Amino acid sequence: MKFTLQAQDNFSRARAGEIETAHGTIKTPIFMPVGTAGTVKAVHQHELVNDIQAQIILGNTYHLYLRPGLDVLNKAGGLHKFINWDRPILTDSGGYQVYSLTEVRKIKEEGVTFRSHIDGSKHLFTPENVMDTQRIIGADIIMAFDECTPYPCDYNYARRSLDMTHRWLKRCCDRFDSTEPLYGYDQTLFPIVQGSVYKDLREKSAEKIASFNREGNAIGGLSVGEPAEEMYAMTEVVTNILPKEKPRYLMGVGTPVNILENIALGIDMFDCVMPTRNARNGMLFTREGIINIKNEKWKDDFSPIEAESDLLVDQIHSKAYLRHLIRSQEILGAQIASLHNLHFYLWLVNEARERIIDGTFYDWKNKMVVKLGQRL
Repeated sequence: MKFTLQAQDNFSRARAGEIETAHGTIKTPIFMPVGTAGTVKAVHQHELVNDIQAQIILGNTYHLYLRPGLDVLNKAGGLHKFINWDRPILTDSGGYQVYSLTEVRKIKEEGVTFRSHIDGSKHLFTPENVMDTQRIIGADIIMAFDECTPYPCDYNYARRSLDMTHRWLKRCCDRFDSTEPLYGYDQTLFPIVQGSVYKDLREKSAEKIASFNREGNAIGGLSVGEPAEEMYAMTEVVTNILPKEKPRYLMGVGTPVNILENIALGIDMFDCVMPTRNARNGMLFTREGIINIKNEKWKDDFSPIEAESDLLVDQIHSKAYLRHLIRSQEILGAQIASLHNLHFYLWLVNEARERIIDGTFYDWKNKMVVKLGQRL
C-alpha cells in the first residue's frame, strides 16, 4: 500500500491524498460504506459503484466469521470474489462487536471468549487467530485486534486496557508479518490508537502505535457516546503525534458535521453505519440539513428528494412518495433512502477534497457545518 499526500489546507490540518491498493486507488478524504456481513444494507454492488461511487467498503470480521464462515469464504477465494466486488475492502477486527454485541464474554491476556449472538455457541478471538481470519477474508486493509473501551470509562480500566491492546498489537504484527496473503495480492495492517477520553493515555497510545511504523494508523474508541467536543479534542491530540505521511482512519465516525470537523483535524478515512441505519428510519442527510421524511410536512411535498443532487432516485422521486414508502415500511423506501444518504456522504467528502486542493476548504467547512446540523 502506498499513500501520497497531494494537498494541505493552509487554515486547518485538512489534507487530500491518494491510497494505492491492490484493488485500486482511494482518493482521500474518503467515507467507506459499511458492508457488515458482505452487503451494504439495501444497496446493490453496482449501485455502490455507479450511483454512490464508493471507492472502498467495509466488511466485519466478527459477522463474516460467524456467517457465512471461513470455510465458505476460503472456497470462494476471499470476500472480493464472494460478493463480486473488485474495489478495495477494509475489515475491522471484530473487537468492537465482541464488546458491544455479546453479553457473555471474558477478556483475558490470551484473547476474548464470547458467545455468538446467533446461536449462543462459544468462540475465542486472539490476536493471532483474528489475523488468520482476516487473511482468509482477504481485505486490502485489515485492523489489529484491540479492546474498544466503553464511554464513560474509569481511568484505571482504560489504562490497563490500553496496555493490553498494545501487547495484543505486538502479537498481531508478529503473526501478520510471519504469514502470507492467500489470494495473490498484498494486505496492509493498521494498528489502532485507544485511550478513551484521557489525553495522557491517547498521547501514550499514539506514540506507541506510531513506533510500530505500519503503513497506516487508526483511531478507535471514539464515537461511542462521548460529547463531540471530547471526540474532536482526542482526535487533535492523536493527529498531533501520528506521522503525517501515513493515512489516518477515524473508526465509526460519524455525522456529516463530525466528518467535516475531523477532516479539518487531519483525518483521511471514515466509516459509519449512520447513513444506512438512519435512512431505514427515514432520516435523510442533505446539503441544507437533516430531513425526517416521516414528518407530516412532507406528506404532499412533490418536489424532488434533493433537487441539487445528481443521483437518479433523488431527481425522479418526490419527498411525498419517499415518505409514503418509509411510513408503509416498503423495502423500496429503505433502498432509496440508503442510496440517497450514501451518495450524499460520498459527495461531501469529495467536495471537501476538492476544496482542500483549491484552497477554499476552511471557509466552506465553517459554512457547511452550520447548515448540515439543522433540522429541516
